[in-house]
Amino acid sequence: MEKFNSLTALAAILDRPNVDTDLMVPKQFLTRIERAGFGQVLFNNIRYLEDGSPNPDFVLNEARYQGAEILVSLENFGCGSSREHAPWALLDYGFKVLVSPKFADIFKSNCAKNGMVLIELDGGQVTDLIERIKRAPGYKLAVDLANQTIKGDDGFSADFDYDPFRKEMLLNGWDDISLTLNLGENISSYEARHRDIWNGGPLVR
Repeated sequence: MEKFNSLTALAAILDRPNVDTDLMVPKQFLTRIERAGFGQVLFNNIRYLEDGSPNPDFVLNEARYQGAEILVSLENFGCGSSREHAPWALLDYGFKVLVSPKFADIFKSNCAKNGMVLIELDGGQVTDLIERIKRAPGYKLAVDLANQTIKGDDGFSADFDYDPFRKEMLLNGWDDISLTLNLGENISSYEARHRDIWNGGPLVR
């Protein structure tokens, strides 16, 4: 997993609450087992028209938001089923940071395990930020995970809380496998002691 320390990037908005994982990745795409390529079906049912062409009324299809790496949305983002395809799709599309007043717990965990940073701000701050982004095409946000700050290029600034364990994992680029490998010496020592026991040797503590 790539390390995440800071990011300054174009911000996009999805100005709606209760964005669930079925909306992110509809059920017909869940038969795919590979992680790559889900970005093309992200928000499929509202992103495209019936003929497969881009929906001009869907906000992320607007030219001003192309290439955005930060997505700001309203409360309860990521609710619904626990499908990990949702963070896969968001990440494959290009989003590295999500901002919302509240994220669903399982969704938040799945995103962190895939290297994404989820920032929870007060509802009033998020509403204010969405309005700022609407008014200013090309609006960028600077996210500093180490110092737990998020700042806009028009003076917007906020601090955010972050789970210390998840923060350490992201700053170091560790996933669950990396965390296990970091304990390699302890694991080898444990296995050596057990080999001695099974071979009739002394119990070494």
